[in-house]
Amino acid sequence: MVVFGCAFGAPAGAAGLVTAIVTDPLTGVALEGYDPVSYFTDPDPVPGSPDYEYRWGGVPWYFASAANRDVFMRNPEIYAPQFGGHCLTSLSRGYLSDGKPRLYAIAGMKLYLFYSVANREAFVQSEESSLRTAERNWPELAKGLTGEEADVAAAVVDEAVAGETSEAAQ
Repeated sequence: MVVFGCAFGAPAGAAGLVTAIVTDPLTGVALEGYDPVSYFTDPDPVPGSPDYEYRWGGVPWYFASAANRDVFMRNPEIYAPQFGGHCLTSLSRGYLSDGKPRLYAIAGMKLYLFYSVANREAFVQSEESSLRTAERNWPELAKGLTGEEADVAAAVVDEAVAGETSEAAQ
């Protein structure tokens, strides 16, 4: 089952350096300040607050409550957008683009962001092949990412490669 949404709020700023975790270019905050846990617990993503900040992957993340922050702290990989918030459809097509926090889908209990509504719709039409191709392209594309967050991308790439290796062995 795929759950997807489109929430509108403040306009996104201009793109900056291509980093492992997509951040707001003006504030440096992940998910433009939206609470990553809220994508899974609320009908629409909820803006977080600097009062409930947690730094993970070299960038600050905001949360709507201390409880959501604490849940994220225990397992950030579960709640953080996959591929660092880069658009899944763009990855499946072989290039990087920043996903928009208000254009998202939850598939297989994972959060994916998209650059445009058309990219999200393309994913919905070919979910399995898009995911498979994006996962295959991610290790190579992640090599060019910059910032402290690149260590997180490298760890995610290593984990994905290890998962592919163990699946191939079965």
